[in-house]
Amino acid sequence: MAKKKSQKSNRASPKLETTQVPEWKDKWETDSGIPVKRLYGPWDLEEQGFDYWKDLGEPGHYPFTRGLTPGMYRSNLWAMVQYAGYGSPAETNKRFKYLLDQGATGLSLALDLPTQIGYDSDSQMATGEVGKVGVHIDSLRDIEIIFDDIAFDKLQFLSTTANAIGPIYLAWMLALAEKRGFKPDQFHLNIQNDVLKEYICRGTQIFPPKAGLKFATDVAEFVVKNHLDTIYPMAFCGYHIRDAGSTAVQEIAFTLINAMTVLDEFCARGLKVDDLAGRYRIFLGTRTDLFEEVAKFRACRRIFAKMMKDRFGAKSEEAMSARLQGMTLGSSYTAQQPLNNIIRGTVQAIASILGGESNLVVTSYDEALALPSKEAATIALRTQQIVAYESNIISTVDPLAGSYYVENLTNEIEHRAREVMDKVEAMGKSVAAIETAYFQQELAESAYNWQKQIEAKERIIVGVNKYQDNEPINIKLHQADSETEAQQVRNLKALKRERHNEGVLQSLRDVRGAAKKNENMVPSILEAVKAYATNGEICDVLRDVWGEWRNLGWF
Repeated sequence: MAKKKSQKSNRASPKLETTQVPEWKDKWETDSGIPVKRLYGPWDLEEQGFDYWKDLGEPGHYPFTRGLTPGMYRSNLWAMVQYAGYGSPAETNKRFKYLLDQGATGLSLALDLPTQIGYDSDSQMATGEVGKVGVHIDSLRDIEIIFDDIAFDKLQFLSTTANAIGPIYLAWMLALAEKRGFKPDQFHLNIQNDVLKEYICRGTQIFPPKAGLKFATDVAEFVVKNHLDTIYPMAFCGYHIRDAGSTAVQEIAFTLINAMTVLDEFCARGLKVDDLAGRYRIFLGTRTDLFEEVAKFRACRRIFAKMMKDRFGAKSEEAMSARLQGMTLGSSYTAQQPLNNIIRGTVQAIASILGGESNLVVTSYDEALALPSKEAATIALRTQQIVAYESNIISTVDPLAGSYYVENLTNEIEHRAREVMDKVEAMGKSVAAIETAYFQQELAESAYNWQKQIEAKERIIVGVNKYQDNEPINIKLHQADSETEAQQVRNLKALKRERHNEGVLQSLRDVRGAAKKNENMVPSILEAVKAYATNGEICDVLRDVWGEWRNLGWF
């Protein structure tokens, strides 16, 4: 198809007449502080040098502004994923089966904090936290229970938040697949495996940044070299950056500079981005500023495509494309009047879909109060189903394309994000920005400014600083079983009695040797996992070799 030149109008930007009725705000801007004019027209895009073929193109083609596939949701709906996992592996198994019965087409496994940072249930560091904000996993045996009688090879999407322990989670799933007679290409697995954002905003890293980056990249290298084409080894994650208080611009800028840092490490091993063939995802959060969020997703795809083509020399369009997966933003939900969060989740889901996401999790309305109850999780899933089947917004691809406002905002977000990325790249990319606390300080300032605006009522949050009531919260909250931790410890002790401990010790010696030789860690960890070495035992070996990282003074 021949490219067409944009036609410039001779009409100048008009003088807008003054409104007779005063506007109820003195300043109009997006959540990120981008000024919003009262009216947009073709002149705004002409001033930016807007060109359809350069800036948009067709859906399914570079620069992917309009979406990843020509038909988008007319051909395939996004994967309706539910994020779940709490308490014991057996409880999580029951919740997963319930969600699948209700129509979920994908699962995302929530891990508790001790699991995420490599501590077993009997560790003093895990006391009081086992099973609290996700399921606890000590070993392959727990993974076997979680997915018992679940045909995970039939799922459209299977994911987890493993970041600091990405290679261990990969090993668990490969070992489980082998035990159940599956080949690795018979199921789709997505491992978040984005350790860089842990240093920036979550604090659930384990090792120093350079070692953490190496450990995460081992997953991508192993997957590529072993031709595991249905395993997505990394999801560059902006969700938690946004959850920590970033603006939309910071979210995609920090996420994409992290992606650049990881891909540089990947290519330094003699591999090429085309080897990954688009098997990376970008995981973003969605706030309630509908148009900014739509523009953010579109700008993110475009920046990524240009980065892959121009900086990394990607040859295939597939390598220039990144699937966006998203989740409605938990930190935007309120403990006050929690049923209001159903509406927030709906608006955010619509923004995600209009922005062209491939996978979506709608956060349960009780997020600010407790782990999701069964009722809240069901409503979150029904939100996606109603939008998909009743709203008709999926009937055409990228329906907001050509909007003077949305295109202007997409361009502005791209421009601002690129400026931030250039600044961080000049510092030495993400590891340097982590070590100098640049990211952390920027997030702290952004979150502080957001809170000041709420307290000054410059930003209205319904039920928090306007339209409050003192009605008691009358919803059923999920309560974690206080016996979970004790039972998990008993199960762990039983495992250690029953397994072949000499084989475990030898496998851990092999892990230590691989770490000291700077080898890819997945093969030795896979053998340790098969021997039922625990998460904590493996991580303790690596702590001893690589050391630990503490963000003291930054959080």
